[in-house]
Amino acid sequence: MADKTVKVHVSNLKKSFGKLEVLKDISMDIHEGEVVVLLGPSGSGKSTLLNMLGGLDIPTSGEIKIQGKKLSDLNDEQLTIFRRRSIGFIFQNYSLLQSLTMYENIIAPLSLQKKKVIEMKKKAIELAKLLNIEHTLDKFPNECSGGEKQRAAIARALITNPKLIVADEPTGNLDSKNSHELLEMLKNMNTEESRTIIMVTHDPQIASYSSKLIYITDGKIVKELERKNMSQKDYFYEIMKITSTDAQLFF
Repeated sequence: MADKTVKVHVSNLKKSFGKLEVLKDISMDIHEGEVVVLLGPSGSGKSTLLNMLGGLDIPTSGEIKIQGKKLSDLNDEQLTIFRRRSIGFIFQNYSLLQSLTMYENIIAPLSLQKKKVIEMKKKAIELAKLLNIEHTLDKFPNECSGGEKQRAAIARALITNPKLIVADEPTGNLDSKNSHELLEMLKNMNTEESRTIIMVTHDPQIASYSSKLIYITDGKIVKELERKNMSQKDYFYEIMKITSTDAQLFF
């Protein structure tokens, strides 16, 4: 990774809610083209960290730079514009508006940017074909399956062509078949388009689709693991060693 540029730089990051310290002095670099998984038990602080990396929450102290831009230097309006243009979000609960069709949900980020209708339609159809949901565009979310809704959420995340995608438990509401297809899709997008992906999960099997693992416990990074030349199976076994060692601390 020495020849890759740093996409996300985090330095001495802390986050507290009152007296509760959720993140404790987090520092890390995520490079362009990496698929990074934030793994850890429930309540470890991984979703809080992801929200701050996506500019959705503000740290108590410390620094986050994305593409060389320090988030703390941006005012609310600038941060909103930066998020819309530079970061794609995929959430566990899809976050689709029930009153809009799937097509309208997908183009929503471009609508906010006041793009031309013909441009929005072209991009939406291209992504729908890529994700095999072209047949759902005129439907409403409640008329679609969980897998179709999650694919629409991915299309919405990709429609502004962001190079950074943040995903919070994106397979949480999917069965194993749809989870596998979704992860393969994200991995292909990473390989073919050098998109940087940061994903939160508590599942070691899902973590094995990443190129780098950051394991978080009690608000601290306790282990980083790169896949490098390992097979996915061997990488999974290494991840399991980390999680099982951490679990033993509680017994």
